[in-house]
Amino acid sequence: MKSVKSAAKPALDPISTSEPLTPAGVHISGVSEPTQRREAAAPPLDEYYNSLFTAFGPQHWWPGTTQFEIIVGAILTQNTSWTNVERAIANLRAAGVLSPTAIDQVSLGRLQSLIRSSGYFRQKARKLKAFCRFLRSQYGGSLRRMFDTPTIMLREKLLGVFGIGPETADSILLYAGGHPVFVVDGYAKRLLARHGWIGQNAKYEEVRWMFERHSPGNTRWFNEFHALIVNTGKKFCRTQQPLCDQCPLGRYLEESR
Repeated sequence: MKSVKSAAKPALDPISTSEPLTPAGVHISGVSEPTQRREAAAPPLDEYYNSLFTAFGPQHWWPGTTQFEIIVGAILTQNTSWTNVERAIANLRAAGVLSPTAIDQVSLGRLQSLIRSSGYFRQKARKLKAFCRFLRSQYGGSLRRMFDTPTIMLREKLLGVFGIGPETADSILLYAGGHPVFVVDGYAKRLLARHGWIGQNAKYEEVRWMFERHSPGNTRWFNEFHALIVNTGKKFCRTQQPLCDQCPLGRYLEESR
């Protein structure tokens, strides 16, 4: 299977700890305690990235042979494992339904049957159809035209589509469209919270800003870093019984104590 590949990115200059972590005038209640504890220092994202890349190498993520397949995967992977998504995508491909026009035209029942393995298949079938209607109505069915839209504008439009929240929208923008946004998921929040950089209730946009402020416009870095964090979360930074002593970032956790 082909995939969207990322290249290793040399470490960037560290963030100046004299600058705020948020845009002017924005209050981040979810990170107030860690920020106070560390005197507004920023997380060592370059060090985290380099440690993970040294340990795991390039992740070649997101798997997919076309932009649309990546979009479908981003929608189907909500609340399920990638293995289940792969089965659903294989079913769509075998049935000749892996295109915006085909999904737009296929019956809802047939679509639900094809993606059953992904879980919540009734809702996800509606989400796929909603995206395809959006693509047709807003961009004449052209992904090229859609992704030519400025990032801020397109992100806002995607968030208005049924079933597309911030994580899914950013996955579509970054992995399918090559737009410079960082994808925040449960793994990223858990890692940063465990290391004391954010509060347990930190909001999505607050965490996204930490990464995008650090390395603005660096699409390849966002791509690879997110994939590395996902790998770390699955292998080491688990919800229960984390393997911190075996994790490549374990030493940073020790230093923060």
